[in-house]
Amino acid sequence: MNEFFAEYPLVFTMATTLAKIVLFTHIGLILAAYMPWVERKVSAWMQDRVGPNRVGYAGLGQPIADALKFIFKEDPVPGHVDKVLFTLAPALTVIPAILVLAVVPFAPAVSLFGQTAQMAIADLSVGILFVFAFSSLAVYGITLAGWASNSKYPLIGGVRSAAQMVSYELCLGLSVVGVFMAAQTLRLTDIVELQVDGYWNMFTQPIGFLVFVIAAFAETNRLPFDLPEAETELVAGYHTEYGSMKFAMFFAGEYMAMFVFSCLVAVLFMGGWDVPFMSNESFAALGNWGAALGFVAFLTKVLLFLFFYVWVRFTIPRFKFDQLMHLGWKVLIPLSLLNILWAGLWNMPS
Repeated sequence: MNEFFAEYPLVFTMATTLAKIVLFTHIGLILAAYMPWVERKVSAWMQDRVGPNRVGYAGLGQPIADALKFIFKEDPVPGHVDKVLFTLAPALTVIPAILVLAVVPFAPAVSLFGQTAQMAIADLSVGILFVFAFSSLAVYGITLAGWASNSKYPLIGGVRSAAQMVSYELCLGLSVVGVFMAAQTLRLTDIVELQVDGYWNMFTQPIGFLVFVIAAFAETNRLPFDLPEAETELVAGYHTEYGSMKFAMFFAGEYMAMFVFSCLVAVLFMGGWDVPFMSNESFAALGNWGAALGFVAFLTKVLLFLFFYVWVRFTIPRFKFDQLMHLGWKVLIPLSLLNILWAGLWNMPS
């Protein structure tokens, strides 16, 4: 087998790429499916309740029951909607989040059959630009859902989403400029490896880390930034007219986006697969066991940040729209520029 893959490296590349697509996509989809269960359990814990406990052990079968319910529910399409855009919008919220997973490095490289395989589906030299290019497309799904519904509340939710996500994309992009200045590369694997042998960026650039985290909440429309939904004001916002699997796809897109941004926080600011007091040489010395250890460390950081998403939801009340815009344009953007200045001073040659 080693000789075969050495003679046909393209076959090895295609086989490992397919395996990584299946593995990483399923990890994201499974976590997205079980995040509603986590939210219900965490909120119950915070409010001294029980939470889901009827379907399976500790309610672990609840996401499966929910999926079956959505699949078999009637899928009405109101007569007053733009049917093409109305049907397309849910897919536009899910697909960009899944595509972004392609450049996320989940672990150090592994050795298989005498060949080396990176633990990212596509280890691009412009990885973060790929992330921003596709993650920014999610706004079209929500905006088109509001527009195509041809209804007042969904339209207001769609317009709010456009204003919010465009505004906070500026903060998001500026907050990571300091990371690139320090790493002098846009390749996510290189950014992680530099943190493994040094300090995590959350310690060297705390302002950029704070801005990125806040912008990540806004980009995923999570409380306290859920103004596109705002059920107390807009019934359900942009997805008011949706039902069945179309409705479920909006939530799948939201939870996939949460998973993706948790991965990005881990990669850009928390050392990715790094384990404290271990160097790149230590991971290499352990071989594939080192890669397995890094994979577990990476997923642990991602799960902790997903828990933080849920914790914040049941802790901080929703902003008003003027407060949302004020925070983005007058607070976070100046802080992002300050972080760029700090990164320049920090990385100035001595």
